[in-house]
Amino acid sequence: MEPKVVVVGTMAFDDVKTPFGQVRDALGGSATYASIACSLFAKPCIMSIVGEDFPKKHLEFLSERGIDVSGIEIRKGAKTFHWKGEYGLDLNDAKTLQTDLNVLAEFHPKLSDSYTNSNFLFLGNIDPVLQLGVLSQFRKRPGLVVADTMNHWINDRREKVLEVVKAADICLMNDIEARLLFRTPNLKKAAQEMLALDSKIVIIKKGEHGAVAFTKKSHFACPGYPLESVLDPTGSGDCFGGALIGYLAKTKDFSESNMRKAMVYGSAVASFNAEGFSVEKVRRITLKDVQKRYNEFREFVRF
Repeated sequence: MEPKVVVVGTMAFDDVKTPFGQVRDALGGSATYASIACSLFAKPCIMSIVGEDFPKKHLEFLSERGIDVSGIEIRKGAKTFHWKGEYGLDLNDAKTLQTDLNVLAEFHPKLSDSYTNSNFLFLGNIDPVLQLGVLSQFRKRPGLVVADTMNHWINDRREKVLEVVKAADICLMNDIEARLLFRTPNLKKAAQEMLALDSKIVIIKKGEHGAVAFTKKSHFACPGYPLESVLDPTGSGDCFGGALIGYLAKTKDFSESNMRKAMVYGSAVASFNAEGFSVEKVRRITLKDVQKRYNEFREFVRF
């Protein structure tokens, strides 16, 4: 039986501009990207909210990918969350130009009975109060909880973000967020603080430069894939997290060596995502494509 992964996060319309082009009202959101990436390995079950303006074709596409969309609330008379951002030549840094919460301001996720016994939970970068609320609804604690965040929540609800860090097995955040949360310029010190809060593994994402994982006894650096063409990195971090938990759910192996493999699969999927705008590239890839790039990773880090 295919393992189920509950994915909680945003579904959105994105307006994105980079030096290489732009899109308007493109499909986005943390739950969208994470679930598409996860679907390469396991069966994601999305918990999110959209407005009446959300196109049916997007839900049909997600269903065709084997994603359970029954947990998506469609709020009548409301508009879908909208984000507008721009990248300069440094594609690691997105500048937010506009955020319209719309229906997301009324998001109060409630697990269906079929979700409450899932053994895998991905908490996308929504309000940490909502993240904790979702976790409290499980009949028993999931065997693996992966949590992401963003600097908006660190600035506004730092103590709640720390509670999420304590509750999660694997914490994901980028280098800027890690430094901000623990008020230190040193990533190793930030990781040690997170591990002291009971996280088993801390993964710090470094954009095009890959990611670094820390445990209490070791650390592992996963490089970024050397892309020739990067169009839009939006959602790549969510793809990384979705692929990571999807692979771990599929293999049911939480050893450190398998965690390292999961990171490489996550980096491979994220790299595909950055080669197109919105989900246009990642929606077309297959596990065979990902496996080929995984094998390339193995070759170019071997010495």
